Amino acid sequence: MADLGKLLLFFGAILLVLGVVPLFFGRTNFPLGRLPGDIVYRGKNTTFYFPLTTSILLSVVLSLVLWVIGRMKR
Repeated sequence: MADLGKLLLFFGAILLVLGVVPLFFGRTNFPLGRLPGDIVYRGKNTTFYFPLTTSILLSVVLSLVLWVIGRMKR
């Protein structure tokens, strides 16, 4: 049971960090989520938003970080 508790605390800490990061970037006017190439369609009663460029950028950054971590473990 102690291992399950540690695992839940670990994932809770990760969720906390993931929740604080967007708040921090929102206050610093970092354009994450409003980059050129992000698709926004505003109709009369609906809004469709697809952050295409932001998704690609985050994918590249996370891939590089995980690659570096993998190289450091060897």
